[in-house]
Formats: sequence, C-alpha cells, structure tokens
Amino acid sequence: MRKLIAGNWKMFGDKVSALSLATGIAKRAHGLKHDILVCPPFVYLSAVSDALHKSNVMLGGQDCAQTEQGAFTGDIAASQLKDMGCSYVILGHSERRQYHKESDALVKAKSEKALAQNLKVILCVGETEAQREAGQAEEVVKAQLLNAVTTETTIVNTVIAYEPVWAIGTGKTASLKDIEQMHVFIKETLASYGDFRILYGGSVKPENAKDILSLPFVDGALIGGASLKVESFISIAEAV
Repeated sequence: MRKLIAGNWKMFGDKVSALSLATGIAKRAHGLKHDILVCPPFVYLSAVSDALHKSNVMLGGQDCAQTEQGAFTGDIAASQLKDMGCSYVILGHSERRQYHKESDALVKAKSEKALAQNLKVILCVGETEAQREAGQAEEVVKAQLLNAVTTETTIVNTVIAYEPVWAIGTGKTASLKDIEQMHVFIKETLASYGDFRILYGGSVKPENAKDILSLPFVDGALIGGASLKVESFISIAEAV
C-alpha cells in the first residue's frame, strides 16, 4: 500500500512563503513512490492550487463546516473546498477540539458534509497526556472513532490519523511501541468497517521518520512543523 504523506501547514506563513513552499514541494515530489498531500491555510488554497497544477501533489483543507453554504459567517463549506481543487479535508484535529470545543458529534456532522462532496476525510484522533497516564488512551480513541464515523465512511473515502495530543508541536514523540500498539488497536476497533489507512502524527521529522514509517500498520504521516520546509517534508517522504 502506498503511504500518504500529508503536510498540515496550520496558520503559518504568507502568500509568498506558501507559493514558494508549494512550488518547491511540487518540483521535488515528482517520482516519489508515496501519495503527497498539502493542506495550506484557507486563504492560500487558490494560489497553492495553481502552484501544484500538473504536479502529483494533492491539495486539502484544514477543516470544513458542518453545514452547506449559507449565512454562516467565517465558515468554509465542503463544496467550496471541492471547488478550490481540494481532494482531502482534515477533521477532528486536536487543536480544533481544544480551541473550538469541537465534539465527536460535530466532527461526524462535518464528515458527512465532506463525504457528500466526495472529499476524502482525514479523521484525527488522539489522547491527552493526562488521559494516557490514567490508562484511558484506548478508551478515548475508541470513542472518538466510533462517535465520528458515518454510514458513508469507507476505507476508500476516510483515513485515520492518530495524533497523541501531548506530542503535537511539543517535540515529544510517542515510543515506537506505543505507536504500534495504538495503530493495531485502531485497526481492530474499525475492523468491521474495513482495513483503514492509519497515519501517525506528532512531531514527525526527518530524524525519526524512517523508524515510524517502517512500523507495521503505519500507513503514512500527518506532519505539522516539518511540512513547512521543502527539504524536511521531502526527506520524510523519502524515508521509506
């Protein structure tokens, strides 16, 4: 199975840096054996889409609304992402859950809208450090998974991203054993739905990418900080 290497640019950069990053990745991505995806800030989707034209790099959104187009100031509809050339959308990221108080039910509603527009969903799940220390990691992840999957969720249109909250942007990385165990648990939890691609996210960088991406049941990576530089992002994609 081809791995998915996805870059989440979050709320970083400006138009000039976004264009430079997209152009650099597009040039270097030619010939890579894995699927490559970048998810820039909404305001740069059009510019990045143009920069990726005729390349093998896919475009994604960082979130979408739980409603279709209408009087919802500040929101972005799934259909609008599709119109901008997106093929994927990230949903349920821990930063959305933390700062915007997004619930599993809201993530599910957003997923329904995304899938209706033929966008592929990257469904993010993961526990906090306190939850892991309390022995609740699997319980938390299971609830996030089962409460967010929809009747339309399939292995074709949905990818799972396991991102332990305490490892995102902190420089900390879960142990290889912990990563493998959680990915196996996710596979088992969703077995009745099919064999999902599962990405790992949480301070993935060139120095640890080979070890992480070589693990069984790790089907790619959702990369934050290291996706903001062409060299580090491509180095991760070339790691295995």
